[in-house]
Amino acid sequence: MAKLSASFEVPLRSFALELALEIEGTVALIGPSGAGKTSALSAIAGLTRPASGRIALDGEVWFDAADGVFRKPEERRVGLVFQEYALFPHMSVRQNVAFAGKSRVDEYLERFRISQLADAKPTELSGGERQRVALARALARDPGVLLLDEPLSALDANTKLTVRGELQELLREFGLPTLLVTHDFEDAASLADTLGVLVDGKLRQLGSAQQMVAQPADSFVASFTGANLMRGHARHRADGLTRVELEAGDIVYSTDDAAGLVDVVVYPWDVTVGRERHPDSAMNVIEGEIRSVVHVGNRARVRIGPVTAEVTEASLGRLDLVPGTRVVASFKATGTRLLPHA
Repeated sequence: MAKLSASFEVPLRSFALELALEIEGTVALIGPSGAGKTSALSAIAGLTRPASGRIALDGEVWFDAADGVFRKPEERRVGLVFQEYALFPHMSVRQNVAFAGKSRVDEYLERFRISQLADAKPTELSGGERQRVALARALARDPGVLLLDEPLSALDANTKLTVRGELQELLREFGLPTLLVTHDFEDAASLADTLGVLVDGKLRQLGSAQQMVAQPADSFVASFTGANLMRGHARHRADGLTRVELEAGDIVYSTDDAAGLVDVVVYPWDVTVGRERHPDSAMNVIEGEIRSVVHVGNRARVRIGPVTAEVTEASLGRLDLVPGTRVVASFKATGTRLLPHA
């Protein structure tokens, strides 16, 4: 498989984007708006010239500040899919795809199941159809690298699940070095082998989704992966556990060793909800009223005091979990991570 090597610095308005990546397979950059994600795509595509560094696809150098090399966008084998797809509104589907490369238009129209839409204009297409056209146009260039800017953000929730599955299959099938940027951890974890959390132009952590959930580098990474964060003061005990007094006054325990001001990290799926306290292995118990219930597919997120639990819809109905109900949230000390408070 080809490899894209990118190491560069791009001065931005309030910070400098400093990035170093070796891309084989699919890599996702995730982070908040304004973190520098789209600027990274622009630098690789040749739309922005970095101040320093080097970008190369295998032995094909696209940018080298030291040697004065800077290939224009049209001289780079890049397929770029913009956030809003950027289809030409006055062109048909066929014309949009042919604009990037005419030799395999029919092949890509068939491959992306848009042959029946060949004469339609972009305004006549659904969000999922527009994304297929944009991908077909990007691949019609016969690129060596695929760049995707927020590929699923323009889709509604129902369409997103279907299109995400289709995109996952396509990325595996084409096997191109692919860099996608998104603010959605779930999208990144579904589509990419490696994830990088980018904040203010710097990588906070680079690794698999599983690594980030099991061992987040800091509190920001933990929150971005969907964890509960609760601030408290930690004190190590003689029995090997660490006792943490939360800001709200609750006491929780962790098997992590820490002292001083910490962020307590626990994931919603590790929190159970009941109507009463039960003596079991879950040392950590927080009692309170349900503040909110948010339905996500066949599961629901239930907010109790400072913690959110994820339960099945069946449990939600069986326990009659509705806002205002007083319940008990519990989680194990072994599943409770402690990170220095930033």
